[in-house]
Amino acid sequence: MIEIKNVSKSFGDKQILKGVSAVMETGKTNLIIGTSGSGKTVLQKCMVGLFEVDKGEILYDGKSFTAMHEEERKELRQQIGMLFQGSALFDSMTVERNVKFPLDMFTTWDHKKKIDRVNEVLERVNLKDTNKKFPAEVSGGMKKRVGIARAIVLNPKYLFCDEPNSGLDPQTSMVIDLLIKEITQEYNMTTVINTHDMNSVMEIGENILYMYQGEKEWVGNNKEIIFSKNQKLNEFIFASEFLRDAKDMRMLEEKGIIDNDRNMDEVMKDPEAHLLMGDNDKRESHPGPADDK
Repeated sequence: MIEIKNVSKSFGDKQILKGVSAVMETGKTNLIIGTSGSGKTVLQKCMVGLFEVDKGEILYDGKSFTAMHEEERKELRQQIGMLFQGSALFDSMTVERNVKFPLDMFTTWDHKKKIDRVNEVLERVNLKDTNKKFPAEVSGGMKKRVGIARAIVLNPKYLFCDEPNSGLDPQTSMVIDLLIKEITQEYNMTTVINTHDMNSVMEIGENILYMYQGEKEWVGNNKEIIFSKNQKLNEFIFASEFLRDAKDMRMLEEKGIIDNDRNMDEVMKDPEAHLLMGDNDKRESHPGPADDK
């Protein structure tokens, strides 16, 4: 578990984080979302020590990261895995050497033990027998999976992901999302994900922190977000009419009014369906056929 307590951070006269408090839960995918400039990236960088906080405290399983000396931080960082936005693979190294890199840096294992571990994590991310390929020879989705393999090769307690679906098609993005969620549960890690991908929010958002102008605006999960009345959150998540319609459908499904075999003509005979649909303010500005008569 990672606890963020009243964290503030400024650059010059510009305050980026304004007393943010939150908890990143172990064994869950913790998502940080918000518009550009909301402070989510700065918050994540403060959590791993790339930026020092001005005020507040960050604790890893009860131990104050903020108060740690550099040697203590180095020791903790060996328990942290990082998945970067662009995968950040070394182009001149094979997949095997990329994944083995943290083992070379932080362990004194012999070569065989390192290769055995590399093969183990490559198989876990469905990249068996790709050892000798170079990054240029694999797809974008495969590069992300190599990045995940490298991030977990040291069996970390904490995993940080920066826009893990950046540049991927929707189907591949879903594969990466589910893989991250499975690994989080399997290794019982505290996983923190910065993302703009609303599919990720709805599919794997077990604990979601929504940032707005440097402050914590909303916290909940992907079930609760459907029923949220927070105007700023709804304007961010359900920005288009299509997504607002999708929200309506998910609300009806969560209420048990409709299922995957739904007949919409029958559904709309249910008074509660109209009541739920009425929660969406857009209905007032987009009257139905009956309103035109």
